[in-house]
Amino acid sequence: MQLSHTRRVVSAVFDEPNLVSAAGLVPAVKLATGAGLRTLADEFLTVPTDKGARPGLKVTSLVAGMMAGADSINDMAILRHGGMGRVFDSVYAPSTLGSFLREFTFGHVRQLDAVASRVLCNLAAATPLLEGIDGDVLVDTDDSVVEVHGYAKEGAGFGYSGVRGINALISTITVPGQAPVIAASRLRKGSTHSAKGASRLVADTLATVRRLRSRGASGRVLLRADSAFYAHTVIGAAIRAGAQVSITVRQDKRIKAAITQIPADAWTTIKYTDAIFDEHTRRWISKAEVAEIAFTAFTSRRKDLHVPGRLIVRRIPDLNPRKATDQATLFNMWRFHAFFTTTPADTADTVTADQVHRKHAIIENVHADLKHSALAHLPSGRFAANSAWLVLACIAFNLTRAVATIAGGTSTKATTGTIRRTLITIPARIASSARNLTLHLPSNWPWQRGWDNLFARICGPPAIAAT
Repeated sequence: MQLSHTRRVVSAVFDEPNLVSAAGLVPAVKLATGAGLRTLADEFLTVPTDKGARPGLKVTSLVAGMMAGADSINDMAILRHGGMGRVFDSVYAPSTLGSFLREFTFGHVRQLDAVASRVLCNLAAATPLLEGIDGDVLVDTDDSVVEVHGYAKEGAGFGYSGVRGINALISTITVPGQAPVIAASRLRKGSTHSAKGASRLVADTLATVRRLRSRGASGRVLLRADSAFYAHTVIGAAIRAGAQVSITVRQDKRIKAAITQIPADAWTTIKYTDAIFDEHTRRWISKAEVAEIAFTAFTSRRKDLHVPGRLIVRRIPDLNPRKATDQATLFNMWRFHAFFTTTPADTADTVTADQVHRKHAIIENVHADLKHSALAHLPSGRFAANSAWLVLACIAFNLTRAVATIAGGTSTKATTGTIRRTLITIPARIASSARNLTLHLPSNWPWQRGWDNLFARICGPPAIAAT
């Protein structure tokens, strides 16, 4: 690709009032309105003073800006260019939206949490976002440190990652064949322990799952988490909500003692890195093996807090780079990775349970996705404002996912950055006729079919009523 030699670009002028850079916001905002984002925000939010007036419109503006790629308050100016004022009403200035966020308290953030969970339920009812929710459901919980700079950030500190930042805890819901969506979130100070407040988040997430499912839902709900969340409060919250757990355990003395009790012939080879399948023996030739043993968690606590289950252990050779390469070891040395699960063996055998647990890493992709979009920055110095920003980023994430499921094709499992690039930030020229607007989009757009599906489903003419 190179610049044209026959028609040179000799000037550029910002003078076109009928252009918009994010035509995909038209169906996206209409979808958000249909899911009740504005009305729910007006109903639940009680932000004081004139800064909190018309909260539904301000929340919708913030979410729309995030869907268009804004990752700071100043970036909300993307909603006020060209012909955006002709397509959308009540487009607020970034300063107004910033003043609105700075009026938030923790109570208002919890009100926004209620809005987010209800919007998710409405999106699931109106789109294929969580199609199959009545079957098996996987709930993943994990936290990540969002790096911040400067000394004016409330709650900033050094946590487990060694990075100065603020801790973002999220829970996701995944159904077979679908990409994960965010069911709950919580912002904590950077130096907090991962498990702090996690039991409340798990309870909120499972309550949302319960609202999403029909009364006759028969599939299991499984909570997956890493060893930071191996606590009786977290597991207890899941069990009280009727969910099973699959949580990595810390290698303490009791766990190590249990591993030594596993018989030598109980280990089964599994598909793992560099594994080869032997067609003759119909087995995997692999250095990784799994086994299990009955285990009761939290026996040091009261008897009613004991949790019976299974300890599933995966072992791989311990390749010590410091040993001499020309000297063989006398016996195999292993590295052990164990997790505790309450899933019955007749529901998932040892190998299956290990495979399901390892896919917990999908939540890392969600964290990365957020950090490459609205959560690239925590824009305010006030902690409550940043907490609200996180909730709004999660709403924008779910709306973007819902847009992709309607468009269909490869968009359904793409990152939100890809969805934004192909379905949201599409330039368009506005033409008006008879008080109606027409969007003229680029010809030969590679993702036109998906965009046409989205626009027809959300903005098309209403279906003809049966007579």
